Amino acid sequence: MPTAIEVTNVNKQFVLRHTRSIKEAFIWLIKGRKGDLSEKFHALRDVCLEVRQGETVALLGFNGSGKSTLLKHISGVMLPDSGSVRTRGRVAGLIEVGAGFHQDLSGRENVYLNGAILGMTEAQINNRFASIVDFAEIGHFIDTEVKFYSSGMYLRLAFAVAVHTDPDVFLVDEILAVGDEPFQKKCILKIKELAAAGKTLVVVSHDLDVVAKICERGVLLDHGSVTFDGSIDDAVARLRSAAV
Repeated sequence: MPTAIEVTNVNKQFVLRHTRSIKEAFIWLIKGRKGDLSEKFHALRDVCLEVRQGETVALLGFNGSGKSTLLKHISGVMLPDSGSVRTRGRVAGLIEVGAGFHQDLSGRENVYLNGAILGMTEAQINNRFASIVDFAEIGHFIDTEVKFYSSGMYLRLAFAVAVHTDPDVFLVDEILAVGDEPFQKKCILKIKELAAAGKTLVVVSHDLDVVAKICERGVLLDHGSVTFDGSIDDAVARLRSAAV
């Protein structure tokens, strides 16, 4: 199978600025601003990852391990300091709930806005609109401004739009942690349908039972580095043993 995602020697650092006392700041100033009041956080360290078309992959690790940062690089939301990320085909997904939604627009208007952002034509959105609304279970709230939506309504509509874009690569970041159980099951079923259709899936989640049902491959990250890449069962077992 051809390569869907290719991550090569990716590095990413963030600058963390710390609040100092007035005394510390004053000393820093009279010393001629010598020294740094901030420190760098290495979020990703020489990360390499290749995902074949049709693979279902879970990015796993504890908080701060770099999994969400890596997913944002794959989606194109972030750019690496060094290294490269290449993807094949249409990439869509849910990196943040409601990302791409405009607060002052209605659900209907946001379906068209978000659909366009994700690469759909107006004709495609027209054809899939009823299915999107039905999946989201929004009902008559579709013409209400989304600033009045609950987080669950946001989730349902965002997920519905994303899965109806017919992506080649589908990315999900902790989205299943929001919403009620029936809708979570509905999302999992839809993700499984995408996988069965040969779509490439990359999932970030702390719910190890869920990812074990969805994914076949697990990639463990620790302090920005890949420490394991293999079967999902082995990856989950390693993470659970590390948590003890």
